[in-house]
Amino acid sequence: MRVLNVNALLDPVTGGGMAERTVQMSRQMAKQGIDVIILTTDLELTGSSVEKMEGVEIVALPCINKRYFFPKFSYKAIKNLVREADIIHLTGHWTFINAMVYYAARDLHKPYVIWPGGALPIYGRSGILKNLYNYLVGRKIIRDAARHIAGAQNEFEQFARYGVNENTVSLIPNGIDPADFSLSNRSDFRRRYALEGKPFILFVGRLNSIKGPDLLLQAFIDLTREFGKYHLVFVGPDGGMRAGLEKTTREASLEDKVHFLGYLGGVDKKAAYREADLLVIPSRQDAMPIVALEAGISGTSIVLTDQCGFNEVENIHGGIVVPASAEGIQKGITTALNDTHARNVMAKNLKQYVADNFTWKIIVDKYLTLYRNMLGRDVK
Repeated sequence: MRVLNVNALLDPVTGGGMAERTVQMSRQMAKQGIDVIILTTDLELTGSSVEKMEGVEIVALPCINKRYFFPKFSYKAIKNLVREADIIHLTGHWTFINAMVYYAARDLHKPYVIWPGGALPIYGRSGILKNLYNYLVGRKIIRDAARHIAGAQNEFEQFARYGVNENTVSLIPNGIDPADFSLSNRSDFRRRYALEGKPFILFVGRLNSIKGPDLLLQAFIDLTREFGKYHLVFVGPDGGMRAGLEKTTREASLEDKVHFLGYLGGVDKKAAYREADLLVIPSRQDAMPIVALEAGISGTSIVLTDQCGFNEVENIHGGIVVPASAEGIQKGITTALNDTHARNVMAKNLKQYVADNFTWKIIVDKYLTLYRNMLGRDVK
């Protein structure tokens, strides 16, 4: 089987969880003997990133507009990639590269699936452009897909708003490779980031409104009287909110309690999860955030909003689900921090749940079963 995975961004800093899903899914497919090509742009794509792909071919188009990820391209070359593929997998929604692959797939009558990654609702800036994109091609891309991938239950409703029949939607969540989060030796993370002896609450993600870091910061400010020993650590690239968050922190006179570490990868990222007392995912809108799995496999308890599409963690007593508001997040954190034993039990339950259900081997097997059913034959 030859699979063409399409994602405009492959860099983990700019691409976030979508890029991580494409990378991990492609690597696992290659391990299982699938011929995989990733079509992307070269935006922030480094040689070291390419080297880690382990048998996956990467076709990177030169990016000539960083804001809209507009690539320099040859439609003939894109059409050739599509022609050679058995299945095409589109990731995200608001990208020119998805549109070009869609047109090629339509012309060649090639089946494709799409995972928008929670991007279908029009949220944030560029609302006029997004509406125009949907009018010109976006809705056609969604409507004409052979199958639709929901990373979480809340994406079913998002697909329905685009006129998609739920019978064409398959629930295939994010995955995790437990080996990626093992620490072979003790990290000096706390010393390096001046966190020695300081218990802390962790945020991992872009500092962007959709991820809700401002909700978490306000909740933390309101909690400082009751939980004065705790610090708040923001890990992730700036998505336009860092200056405002830092201003709010100064106004609350909490510069010594709130830490902005920027993007972390490798050992530092692993250590941040392991050292944190609690991970909070305050998203206003999300589709099963991969950070929940990363925290889970690291043995860290979580509080997350009911907009994350991962409410089942509460059913297995593996986390606390709260409304997407500063007040709701504050109550969730209070509940978690007031009962250390319950928090540890939740962390243990979540780790087992993630290990049993969300390894990339399990997730990729779901994809390959879907692909073979679509093709109507046992393609290896």
